[in-house]
Amino acid sequence: MSYFTEANSTATVNGRIGPDTDARLAEVMASLTRHLHDFVKDVALTPAEWDYAVGFLTRTGQICSGERQEFILLSDVLGVSMLVDAISNRRPEGATENTVFGPFHVEGAPIRAMGDNISLDGKGESCLFEGRVLDLEGNPIEGVTVDVWSDNADGYYDVQQPGIQPKWNNRGRFITGPDGRYAFRGIKPVSYPIPDDGPVGQMLAQLGRHPYRPAHMHYLITKPGWQKLVTHTFVGGDEYLTSDAVFGVKDSLVAPYERLEGADTLWRSPFDFILVPA
Repeated sequence: MSYFTEANSTATVNGRIGPDTDARLAEVMASLTRHLHDFVKDVALTPAEWDYAVGFLTRTGQICSGERQEFILLSDVLGVSMLVDAISNRRPEGATENTVFGPFHVEGAPIRAMGDNISLDGKGESCLFEGRVLDLEGNPIEGVTVDVWSDNADGYYDVQQPGIQPKWNNRGRFITGPDGRYAFRGIKPVSYPIPDDGPVGQMLAQLGRHPYRPAHMHYLITKPGWQKLVTHTFVGGDEYLTSDAVFGVKDSLVAPYERLEGADTLWRSPFDFILVPA
């Protein structure tokens, strides 16, 4: 038996893991302990600093509710959410990349006809979103559900402003036909801040970081037999593309926004999605 010392701290703690522990749990906890102890030693963490960290985590938990998950926000701004997503969604070259799901998706959005307008509050600069859903060989995929949602022109999702925005504002589901095409009218999204009135926002301010996300349209693209695609398309030229507070931007997801003249919408954003078989 080894007593705990600074030198053998990791081995001593991991040596207490029982022989009947689930193998994956043992692997994860042993690695977590090793990296956590290495971190404490690397920065020579003081008792006062550790007390502050525990207080920060306590405050983070206390602000959580059914409508707000501050720990997910913490994971997002530390880049952990994107890293887990990237590891879990490695795809072959040419396939559309994943990005973070975000907290504002709502199940059961109305199924709409191709070309319908999802902007119900009449605010913002109108935009036509269109493209195709294809396989890796460029063949169209029929029967794909393209679930979309975005903020309004004020930078808020409908669930953030119940009673102010119409229900299902800037939301809808579209089912592709034999040509694999999707098309809908919405608005050119705007950038907006993540909730920054809690512990995570205070941490960002202390680190000299802003809380803004670049403008984007959300997509959840699904069909049985194909890998689920959770992604955004980002507005090209947005000032926050290279400093997204949650690190969600990927170069392949920056979409063109073309200004139109004499058309039904002010903007057009074409983008094709490439799926991978499950």
